[in-house]
This record gives sequence, C-alpha cells and structure tokens, in this order.
Amino acid sequence: MPAIEPELWVRDTATAIAYYERAFGAVVEHRVGGPDDPDGVARLSIGGARFWVAGTSEDMKRHDAAELGGGTARFLLVVDDPHAVADAAIAAGGHLKSPVAQEHGWLVGRIVDPLGHEWEIGREL
Repeated sequence: MPAIEPELWVRDTATAIAYYERAFGAVVEHRVGGPDDPDGVARLSIGGARFWVAGTSEDMKRHDAAELGGGTARFLLVVDDPHAVADAAIAAGGHLKSPVAQEHGWLVGRIVDPLGHEWEIGREL
C-alpha cells in the first residue's frame, strides 16, 4: 500500500523529536544517532501517521524553516479532538496562528511549531 512519509529538516533533531513527543504524542519508530544527537535522523509516528526529521544541510540544500521565516509546506494532522491537540502543541512551545474553528467543512486550527513548520490540526465535520 502506498504511503507518503514527509521529512522535516530541522537545525536540531533532538529538540524536534522532544517537541513532537510532547505536542502530538509522537513515538520514535527508528533512529539513526543517539537520543541527544542534534544531527540524527528519526522516523516518528503519530497514531500510525509517519514522518521523519533530519538535520539541515547547506551542501544538500536542506534548509531550516525557522531560518527561512517559513516552510515550503504545511502539514495537516487529522485527529479526533483538534482542540485538545492544538492546546497541547501550544503548551509544548508552538505558536497559535489561528484557533480551532469550523472552516470549509472542517474543524481546524493552525499552529507554527518552534522549528518553524506550520501545522493544521483538524478533522472533517
């Protein structure tokens, strides 16, 4: 079965992993490098939805969203309780971009994580 597993490039993977664990309950499924390695690579899962975090690289043209002032994509995290997950993401250090509200047939809100990546957190109504 096909799957898409995005990879988020970050300046410090250990910090990113810690944030996603606190904010979204992410679980590390695979890791290259130790738990405190700022340049490690890790595959994370949020309720079975997988994504990767890896270090930035000038040579590989992998840029840091926070340093660019924004990312090149937005991630939609579909959950049963968008209010609770958005609140947890903010409490963990994320920045509220728009509160959870009904919009286009969805209950959705937006946050920017401390690494500069934008997330929509919602569910279809």
